[in-house]
Amino acid sequence: MAFWVYIMANQRNGTTYIGHTDNLYVRTLQHRDETYGGYTAEYGCKLLVWAEEHPSRESAFTRERRLKEWKRPWKLRLIEENNPTWRDLFDEMFRVGKDPDEWEPPSD
Repeated sequence: MAFWVYIMANQRNGTTYIGHTDNLYVRTLQHRDETYGGYTAEYGCKLLVWAEEHPSRESAFTRERRLKEWKRPWKLRLIEENNPTWRDLFDEMFRVGKDPDEWEPPSD
């Protein structure tokens, strides 16, 4: 099982949200559908702009907490190093008709 740390955003250089999950596909859909309300729903953070795989829940949780302590410019730089146009990675990662369990990170 894979664990993920991810960043959702409402637009380029806009509001961001950092979280961790063991099912990036479902969790991203929950943010997009505003299933639980809260911060991401309030600020419209529906774009998956960064994701990082971890071998354990503990390492993902630790990384999430560290990223949340970072200054905003550092977070923006992290996103732009891997996703300079702030494209929504969801469509690349989870194409229609593709089994989410067979997803592999895009090679850049």
